[in-house]
Amino acid sequence: MRVRHRGARRRPYVVVTEPEGPVSREPAEDVRLQKVLARVGFGSRRKCDDLIAAGRVTVNGEVAVLGRRVDPESALVAVDGAPIGVRPGLVYYLLNKPAGVVTTADDPQGRPVVVDLVPAEPRVFPVGRLDLDTEGLLLLTNDGELANRITHPSYGVEKEYVAHVEGSPSRSGLRLLREGVELDDGITAPARVTPVEPNVLRLVIHEGRNRQVRRMCEAIGHPVIRLVRTRIGPLSDRSIRPGAWRHLETDELRALERAVADA
Repeated sequence: MRVRHRGARRRPYVVVTEPEGPVSREPAEDVRLQKVLARVGFGSRRKCDDLIAAGRVTVNGEVAVLGRRVDPESALVAVDGAPIGVRPGLVYYLLNKPAGVVTTADDPQGRPVVVDLVPAEPRVFPVGRLDLDTEGLLLLTNDGELANRITHPSYGVEKEYVAHVEGSPSRSGLRLLREGVELDDGITAPARVTPVEPNVLRLVIHEGRNRQVRRMCEAIGHPVIRLVRTRIGPLSDRSIRPGAWRHLETDELRALERAVADA
């Protein structure tokens, strides 16, 4: 910088000139990795430094080193093999969907939709589907990578349901559910089934076929009267009233990320 004063009695002014030679500038969007990890809930920057130094963090498939800078908008970051969302503005809502609400962002028939039950901004989408008459837990987010892992059958994320059915299923009917039921789109994967009451079943599945639990129960002769999803992977909460939602806690999000990584 050169400062030039013109005239003894005149107010001085400053002329700023560019320094000579090339200037090295890192992209404005690049941020130190430990700062990114701290922002999404992995503890202090010192603790995040320790994670990186221990070789537990990867960026785009490569083990990160101290001082690494990343672009949070595009970097694929994983801790202990579990991909984590680092893009700014990611949100995760856990909703207790009531019956009569459609699991879409828009409905041509004008019926209420799940996105109307959560904040309008930032825009989110439901992870998976619950049919119109099914109640219970539904995750909504703008984290597409995590959503894809939760819904893809290869990751095997469990979903637990409580089904009130007509009649009382026999042992042979329960065995069919546990071994796999033949449906019009193929045989189902084995389900974990526990009778809660004579006409109430707790079922755990990891597939995501359309109306799967309802079709499974109907296939053994016991149509569903009421169906409630009570768990998505490690996520469960009986305190959320129908139509209400809350943000995921940091430890819940970490558990969900580990669940899809382990699968």
